[in-house]
Amino acid sequence: MVVAMFVLGVVHVRAQASRIISIIPATTEMLFAMGAGDRLLAAGSYDRYPPEVERLPRVGALIDPNIERILALRPDLVVMYDTQTELKRQLERARIPIYSYTHRGLADITETIRSLGARVGVQAGANALATRIERQLADVRARVAKSPRPKTLLVFGRDRGSLRNIDASGGLGFLHDMLVTAGGADVLGDIRRQSVAMTTEMLLARAPEVIIELKYGRSDTAAEADLHVWDALPSVPAVRNKRVYVLQGEEFVVPGPRVVLATERFARTLHPDLFK
Repeated sequence: MVVAMFVLGVVHVRAQASRIISIIPATTEMLFAMGAGDRLLAAGSYDRYPPEVERLPRVGALIDPNIERILALRPDLVVMYDTQTELKRQLERARIPIYSYTHRGLADITETIRSLGARVGVQAGANALATRIERQLADVRARVAKSPRPKTLLVFGRDRGSLRNIDASGGLGFLHDMLVTAGGADVLGDIRRQSVAMTTEMLLARAPEVIIELKYGRSDTAAEADLHVWDALPSVPAVRNKRVYVLQGEEFVVPGPRVVLATERFARTLHPDLFK
């Protein structure tokens, strides 16, 4: 089978790949989940899931790909970010096929799964995976459809121990899409950016009814204790009504197959009565 171009990934015309390097956490998870994990030669520095990925050698990541190591492994496909123009140039010079990955929103996840699956020759597994994800997301959407949508602020960064330098999710990207699917109203949904720098004035004006802080690393018990800093804003409805939460997990930062888990966790946080 020969493949030329997909909507989200552009590849050279080549036979199906069997010696793959993926330097993107999301696509590495996709390849394992669709049944192509045994074709991976190496992974990116930040790829952590599934556990089988730990056995793979690492070849750098977005800003520091190790081209010498990549070439030495003699891959027949490298899955890389579309923005890695220098890596793309060097791989093209070496005549190594590439799959250029661009991610925008929730719908792109299943599109990428299908196109990547076709490229590596596991289209049936990829289609089944994508269909299952779409069905499970539709189930969450239906479950919360008749419930009020609380105005929600998603925070993915701030200075520990203070409310300085708050970074929050805006109205673009898969975090925003997951929140809406889970039955929340994005309090910054009108700001069409993936990341918004929040000020105290914005917090008071937007008056979120729920605040969810996202922590992406391993379990961090200090994160729960650090929520007390929000008590400095007692007029904010989320603070006043004790609806400030912390959710920990890499599924909130990796737009891959675990997006269903992340969306369900949002829904359970926003609508606990529906998930008893």
